[in-house]
Amino acid sequence: MEKIVIEGGYRLKGRVKISGAKNAALPIMTACLLTDEKCIIKNVPKVVDVATLSGILGELGAEVESGEQGRLVIKAASEGSSTAPYDMVRKMRASFCVLGPLLAQRRRAKVSLPGGCVIGLRPIDLHLKGLRALGARIDVEGGYVRAEAPQLKGARIYLGGPCGSSVTGTANVMMAAALARGTTIIECAACEPEIEDLANFLNKMGAKISGAGTPRLTIEGVDSLHGAEYEIIPDRIEAATYIIATSITKGEVTIEGARLEHLAAVMDKLSEIGIVLAGEDRRLKVISPAKFTSTDLVTLPYPGIPTDLQAQFTALLSLADGISVVTEKIFPDRFMHIAELNRLGARVRKEGPHAIITGVSGLSGAPVMASDLRASAALILAGLVARGKTVVNRIYHLDRGYERIEEKLSSLGAQISRIEDERGSSEEVIYA
Repeated sequence: MEKIVIEGGYRLKGRVKISGAKNAALPIMTACLLTDEKCIIKNVPKVVDVATLSGILGELGAEVESGEQGRLVIKAASEGSSTAPYDMVRKMRASFCVLGPLLAQRRRAKVSLPGGCVIGLRPIDLHLKGLRALGARIDVEGGYVRAEAPQLKGARIYLGGPCGSSVTGTANVMMAAALARGTTIIECAACEPEIEDLANFLNKMGAKISGAGTPRLTIEGVDSLHGAEYEIIPDRIEAATYIIATSITKGEVTIEGARLEHLAAVMDKLSEIGIVLAGEDRRLKVISPAKFTSTDLVTLPYPGIPTDLQAQFTALLSLADGISVVTEKIFPDRFMHIAELNRLGARVRKEGPHAIITGVSGLSGAPVMASDLRASAALILAGLVARGKTVVNRIYHLDRGYERIEEKLSSLGAQISRIEDERGSSEEVIYA
């Protein structure tokens, strides 16, 4: 098993180009099941989640070809297996998004329930509620969701949950509704840019979807969809991770390719604590001062600060002057990284859905264990500034969502490398 080794204390300088958005690519890949014509998707990041989903699509009878510069060609068969097995779906929750397209195109689906996740409970009840409203007959038995629908019919559906709208739930229902008879209106739909990207791709395939990016989606069902060529949006979470990496090392980096309109809440909070940000033409220059101040922040559905950046902000604020409070409104238990950050010298304590952070003057390197994808990134950020050597173990989480992160950071001056753990490991890899 591999690990990341970091020698801390080097300021990041230079330029870094942002890859395509993993969280947009995955549902768009599953949308290719809605047609038997060829789809070409560009700017797809080379990450483990994409490889995992490619394997699932292959199991469902689709041909997936990977090309240069993030180009994927996907051609699904009109008929084929409608079963997404446990051994594959357990590795990645987003693979559950095959349910809607299979149900709409092949009239039936058998999809394993997604596995557990260390960031907290993520139920699928909103997915099933929305698909049942479209007329699907659904049973949950033996760890599988079994769904049938001779003909889906449009409906008015409310998809709000206790923590807000569901991104993957919205994606699943929207894809199914694209081939339903009549009009579907989704109230309290997710507004994330990745959902808007999916809607734009479906419209290029011939769907009739309006309201993407707002809480109300209107989908006029069509008889069939065709192939399309589409370019994925840049990854706003990756962009923000490099902005925070620059800030924590007191560096000066230009972020290239990011859509600044997707980062408004993040940029506002960083400006509040003293980070200098200057952006134009999808290019953002980040300059970190010698000191920055504490703040309070709350994770919220888009356009708020994403839960996927909570761990990275926690690492940054551990070095701010004063006391900060980070409140997690999406996944209240998503604080597994706190104990590992404290191993590096941070002073963070959890109180319910809050992390109380007392800023310290510096961190010191130590071996740490990554618990999930974004926690991995937070530990790397902390390692970049910690005195001495930091070793981040269990980095298979990291590779799910960051393309060549150690290479990109090295190009900015970080002393970081990926090495094989000589002790080896028999630990089974399960992706959350």
